[in-house]
Amino acid sequence: MEHKKSLSLSYGGASLTGKRQENQDAFVVRHPEEKSEQELKGTIACIADGVSCSSHGQKASHTSVMQFVSDYYATPDSWSVQHCASQVLKSLNAWLYESGAKEALRHNGLVTTFSSAIFKSNTAHIFHVGDSRVYLFRAGGLRLLTRDHQRINGGKNAYLTRALGMDTALEVDYQTIELHTGDQFLFTTDGVHDVLDDSALCKVMQEAQSASGFATDLEHQANQLCQQAIKAGGQDNATCLFVSVEALPQLTFLEFQQQTLNRVLPPALKVNNRIDDYRVTRVIHSGSRSHVYEVIEEATEQRYVLKAPSQHYADDTDTLVFFSNEYWVGSRVNNHRIMKIYPHTESSPYLYHLCEWIDGITLRQWMYDNPQPTLQQVRTIIDELIKAVRVLQRLDMVHRDLKPENVMISADGTIKIIDLGAVSVKGLEESQPKQSVENPLGAANYIAPEYLSGEPATTVSDLFSVGVISYEMLCGVLPYKEVTALSVQQARHQKWQYRSMAELREDVPLWFELAIQKACHPQATSRYQVLGEFVTDITLPNAALLKAVESRPLMKKSPVLFWKGIAVLFALIAFVEFLILIKD
Repeated sequence: MEHKKSLSLSYGGASLTGKRQENQDAFVVRHPEEKSEQELKGTIACIADGVSCSSHGQKASHTSVMQFVSDYYATPDSWSVQHCASQVLKSLNAWLYESGAKEALRHNGLVTTFSSAIFKSNTAHIFHVGDSRVYLFRAGGLRLLTRDHQRINGGKNAYLTRALGMDTALEVDYQTIELHTGDQFLFTTDGVHDVLDDSALCKVMQEAQSASGFATDLEHQANQLCQQAIKAGGQDNATCLFVSVEALPQLTFLEFQQQTLNRVLPPALKVNNRIDDYRVTRVIHSGSRSHVYEVIEEATEQRYVLKAPSQHYADDTDTLVFFSNEYWVGSRVNNHRIMKIYPHTESSPYLYHLCEWIDGITLRQWMYDNPQPTLQQVRTIIDELIKAVRVLQRLDMVHRDLKPENVMISADGTIKIIDLGAVSVKGLEESQPKQSVENPLGAANYIAPEYLSGEPATTVSDLFSVGVISYEMLCGVLPYKEVTALSVQQARHQKWQYRSMAELREDVPLWFELAIQKACHPQATSRYQVLGEFVTDITLPNAALLKAVESRPLMKKSPVLFWKGIAVLFALIAFVEFLILIKD
């Protein structure tokens, strides 16, 4: 697996009293030192502006930012960011309101605006109430993320319609922002953004970025911006806070899922159509479930495979989640035996995978081209396929959909497993709801009986698929009764009667067949529990397997030979009876 980076942020802020007698603004940033706390809770940046009509404005703003940070990190680790922050803000609002209600003058309550961003993994969680603001500066443009909760009185004075401590009920705006490396967040109070409009703020950000890469001295830049607001005629306290995203960890599985559900499925493409930076050069597959294309990145002339779900599945959450699962696995498993999936344009609204181009053919095509392969050819492919399954095994993953169509063979005989949408990742499943097994993933003819029946798939389940594939390579048919996608329920209850290779290929040694038969045994406990033992037994005869067969009754050892013998015996008896009748 590729190593996970840590979330790295730079930050700095300033708060100037300006022409006021008292500074009623406040801001705080808390970046936990403990890595576990960073991953579970994230980093908090928040800003507040106490109402100027109250003599307790400073107390309200300072209390809100400090208490929010303190209480947020005291919430249970099992809670989501939204749940944690919402509960803390609800309690904080109640305390501020009750404290203000004790004041003799109605306008002298503890009321404050509040805006916060919690940076966790690759996501910023924005919470906002009042008229302080949060901006996002990305790719040279500034975007306001929050909306002011205020009204203009008589066309002149503005007053708050929502704030902490204003009412017993609290409605907080909440949104999430997918983070990109290089993002800069700007937090301001009205003493800054009421004086400097969005274009002026954007210009400041652009100049800071071009001069220093932005993150050289954010505290100095914040101070300069506040002074600029005061010099431009600002009459209020001036406060701003910068947070710059320097590096991001890899996306968590849940983030992958959320991004998947938020993106648009592209329409079916044709040759020379373009999507983002890629031009379609060939349509590899276009079906009801997915579309697969050969594409060229126009800037580099690099060739890729682009895969997208069919628009029929735009509202099918399960299909889209499995698609995100494939991206998560393919982007993290770094091994030449597993198909690699690359990140594409971050700003793209479209959902697709950008996969490595594999110069080869599917195992299914190889089987068409080699209807009577030699034992050595089959042995070589099995060995390579087991090595690929071992890669997943070491990462505590199970493919669950091994079939000839999902195995690529290069010109030099190297095996690469593709189509990772059904892969089970044990570390992820521990924190995910248990999925229904009514419709197990994968092709029914290659699924292990235990997985088909609702039990969890294991590496031994993947071995069953390899055993079935091995049999099919040699004989051109399946070792068990073939089922269709519509008869999965029937497949769960079939008797799994193994078909002897002797009926199809007399040149396959018994010891070779016994190894394959054990690999695809219907009972998981009767299969090889160590993958290497299977590879050994298709290379050298396993005396124990041969001895077990020799000691079995003829009916179990060779059912076909047994019933042929019975048939011959009855034929002889009938012939003798016929002779006796003739003599009589």
